[in-house]
Amino acid sequence: MKQIVCLSCKPWRSIPSRTQHLMTRMRGVHVLFFEPASGRSDRSWRKAGRRVRPEITVYTLPPAPTEDERYLPLFRMGQRRQARFIQKQLDRHRVRDYLLWATSPVHVHLLDHLSYNTLVYDCDRDWADLPDHWEGSLARAADVVFAASPDLLEQLSPCSANIALLPNGVNYSLFSHGSNNADRLLPDIDTPIFCWSGTVYADLNLAPVVYAAAKKPEWTFLLVGRVDRDNPYLKRLRRFSNVILAGPQPLMDLPDWLARSQVCINLLREDAPYSDIVPSRIYEYLSTGTPIVSMLWPDQVEMFPDVVYGAYTEQAFVELCERALAEDRSWVADRRRNYGEQAAWTKRADQVVQLLETVGLL
Repeated sequence: MKQIVCLSCKPWRSIPSRTQHLMTRMRGVHVLFFEPASGRSDRSWRKAGRRVRPEITVYTLPPAPTEDERYLPLFRMGQRRQARFIQKQLDRHRVRDYLLWATSPVHVHLLDHLSYNTLVYDCDRDWADLPDHWEGSLARAADVVFAASPDLLEQLSPCSANIALLPNGVNYSLFSHGSNNADRLLPDIDTPIFCWSGTVYADLNLAPVVYAAAKKPEWTFLLVGRVDRDNPYLKRLRRFSNVILAGPQPLMDLPDWLARSQVCINLLREDAPYSDIVPSRIYEYLSTGTPIVSMLWPDQVEMFPDVVYGAYTEQAFVELCERALAEDRSWVADRRRNYGEQAAWTKRADQVVQLLETVGLL
């Protein structure tokens, strides 16, 4: 059986990351999945691997004492420690010939300590917080680079001749089937519901919701997801009776919350200005066929302009929410679902396997 050793920049969790989605859909492949420690005091690496799928085993890496190269002896000691841990698990599973799947520039420091056959770098974000030469070295060493957006592809192209666009995706079957349980949610609300799905990070710009909630008291704004208390807009949002913070919900219930809503909304994070990465949230919205209103940065190219309403100002956000609410879905809902279907994670994974097999790397 083909072998993949995956170095993930995010832990294995109940709400899957991009890496999880791809690894679980690699047919005929055995995966050893190495997740980062949650902190320096995390001792999970001492535990046995977790069999999360028949062909996927998850291990937690030992925490590194520092990720700052200025403390070079400690930095190198941490990388060697992690590499020895990985090799120990490879020996335990008798893994010899394998494809190494890296997801962060940090992983470049492990390359010299591992005997992989093929290296793939999957870039799904702008790593501006890490030294540029880390990512440049990783991309140059990789046999294939995948980029989640056109801007990332352009940014990494000078470092690799074998680079391919691989946008984010969606669990299409989960979000496209509609819901028979939506009516049980918020039974006392009979006003139009505008729903945001996802974590309310500290840097999530909630100004459009604050503005709209004040302008349209007859509308209800629903935020489904974990809330970071440091978000500066929360205090103002809590003053509105037409704003509901539903908190984190199980993944399997998320389609019900979206089905309960008349319009889905997408907001911007201040830490990623002008990013052209399409979040999985957009594909989830598209898969439901529900109208979508998305905030955009000034001069940003609209995402899916034929099926997503793009707003550049708070006033335009309200106006487009009105237009979306009045939309005749009969002609556009199926087009949205088609976009979602084309972005199914199963198809994304098939694209990866097909490309790697075509060039003889898997």
